[in-house]
Amino acid sequence: MATDISLMLQGKKSATFERNRVSADKVYVTNYESIVVTGKKATDKVYYKHTGYVGHLKEKSFEQHMAKDPRFVLRRAVRKMLPRNFLTQQRMKNLIFVEPAGPKNASKRVRPMKVKKVK
Repeated sequence: MATDISLMLQGKKSATFERNRVSADKVYVTNYESIVVTGKKATDKVYYKHTGYVGHLKEKSFEQHMAKDPRFVLRRAVRKMLPRNFLTQQRMKNLIFVEPAGPKNASKRVRPMKVKKVK
């Protein structure tokens, strides 16, 4: 799934592919909570993060990240598959996670703001 997303974000699946431009294609991802990995990757796969201080190498497993924020796992996999250049951040902005509709997310609807003019 991450390989297809990275190819779409690069624009390689469109007819107007240019390697020095950001594609206008946006990728909307749903059901990212139900990512399944094969084998023992759920317990054995470890993500490392260094805080910058001596001895502060933090590690979390795939299961811990899926429990906290399942978007992190997919976002990181896609980012690692994109070329490392100045277009990576702009391409990652075209990766959009769609929240599932339901009663749980009903209170999180975006409401338009009313702006008052000041004289």
